[in-house]
Amino acid sequence: MEGLSRRIDRRLALLKNLLHDPGTLLGTVIVAVTIILALIAPWLPLQDPTDVDLTQRLRSPSPEFLLGTDHLGRDEFSRIIFGARVTLLMAGASLAVVMAIALFVGTLSGYYGGWIDSGLMTIVDLLLAFPSLILGVAVAGILGPSLINVMIAVSVVWWAGHARVIRGMVLAAREREYVESAKAIGASNRRIILSHISRNILGPFIVLATLDMGWIILGIAGLSFLGLGAQPPTPEWGAMLNDSRSYMQTTPILLLAPGISIFLLVLGFNLLGDGLRDMLDPTTYR
Repeated sequence: MEGLSRRIDRRLALLKNLLHDPGTLLGTVIVAVTIILALIAPWLPLQDPTDVDLTQRLRSPSPEFLLGTDHLGRDEFSRIIFGARVTLLMAGASLAVVMAIALFVGTLSGYYGGWIDSGLMTIVDLLLAFPSLILGVAVAGILGPSLINVMIAVSVVWWAGHARVIRGMVLAAREREYVESAKAIGASNRRIILSHISRNILGPFIVLATLDMGWIILGIAGLSFLGLGAQPPTPEWGAMLNDSRSYMQTTPILLLAPGISIFLLVLGFNLLGDGLRDMLDPTTYR
């Protein structure tokens, strides 16, 4: 109990110091504010983001319309807030699938080795031979434009690089003394993987997932910008960028609002991931 208490105290002290880092604090604030706004959006005094009013089209920012209106008279600020819900939901679901596949493949390949490792890494190498975005466009194009198909496309092509990273972590972990000790006392492979190896790669795994959230947001926005993701009238930042192309000179706020939103959210996850990497690095708190 005393050892556990000391470890908890060290972690709390490290977390406190971590939040004093300006970059990590900024990233945490950006991500937290975005998530909170996305969650409470239905209860905020906002206009329906899909309401069309052609009499109000292309209005400049004003107290009534904080970011103006788009070419169909829809409130741009409302669409940005509700677009955060769509973006976070799509990116979060895609990330969960990507990391689950990568964890399964990487752990299986790294722990068992042999023909299992060779076969799985051959598949990974084949996927990594193609640019992820191009392959995602191909998959989404075959499946057809929709939010679900974009998430499938991202999940299918994004896991390969992470599986290789996780495989490397498992290869290193399986050579540790505690794994050898577990084998010596007759622990099953399943127990070793779940109780020993998974626990020791959890920190880097969380960091990897946090850092990858930004890339997945960019990927989903890119596919939606190409017309393969969210379809009208769904408010989604990538689709909003596509809709605003014709008005970038006359009404630049329509382009800047979703573009800056994507930039800030990706920046927030990257800064948060850097901070988590410092906090969860075992060498930091040993």
